[in-house]
Amino acid sequence: MSTATRARQSGIGPLLREWRERRRVSQLELALRADSSARHLSFVETGRSRPSEELVLRLAEHLDVPVRERNALLLAAGYAPRFAETPFDDPSMGALREGLDRLLHGYEPYPALVVDATYTVVAANRGIAMLMEGIPESLLTPPLNAMRLTLHPEGLAPRIRNLREWRGHLLAQMERQIALDRSEALRAVYDEVKAYPVADRDGGDGGGEDGEAVPYFALPMVIEHDGQVLSFVSSISTFNTPMDVTVAELAIETFLPADPATVKYLRSLAP
Repeated sequence: MSTATRARQSGIGPLLREWRERRRVSQLELALRADSSARHLSFVETGRSRPSEELVLRLAEHLDVPVRERNALLLAAGYAPRFAETPFDDPSMGALREGLDRLLHGYEPYPALVVDATYTVVAANRGIAMLMEGIPESLLTPPLNAMRLTLHPEGLAPRIRNLREWRGHLLAQMERQIALDRSEALRAVYDEVKAYPVADRDGGDGGGEDGEAVPYFALPMVIEHDGQVLSFVSSISTFNTPMDVTVAELAIETFLPADPATVKYLRSLAP
């Protein structure tokens, strides 16, 4: 059953209460934040009162409800969705695509990519292509999924020296998103990649040149490429105040070299 169908059937009361409890906010606290009253909010949650469209949006904002789910709250309250969901390849998204391409290209030779809410890759640079070298074509058939490519036993997983740590980090990241966004599609991806077998290996966690220890400032992904051990830390960026569901669900992930040896190696590959 779609989010929109559930919203229409349940009404806004149960949905609003669910988001409030998910965020661990009392009726009084939420009412104060949204310039309303606890009595009115109670009436909305029990179905005795219908909130205005403006109040729905204020409540959603203060509960940090994802943009897609804000549309569901509006539908449940009897209003039209406020936020469009424009396909990424739509002509109207041309400026966005061009901007992302410039950002990814400017980050080279370091890897960077853009994914949607289910980790489907919508754009990537040559640094990512370098890491993907040698992966079977069966895994490179669009649509590419970053989690599948990383954790599949025929993907990057055999090359990641600290696979158990990195896998745990990625699964925990997905678990947090599922808890916040209630995405059935993301849950399906999570269930798939969590079920992949994890081979035991003792490759160590990498190091700098000459094998010296590196004082990492964040959990790195330590991965082999053509006999060289590379270390990256990941940073994720999203758009500020998005007005479109598609844009709201995009994430730009950049991989920052975590040691001098990785910087030197990647620069040596740059054209």
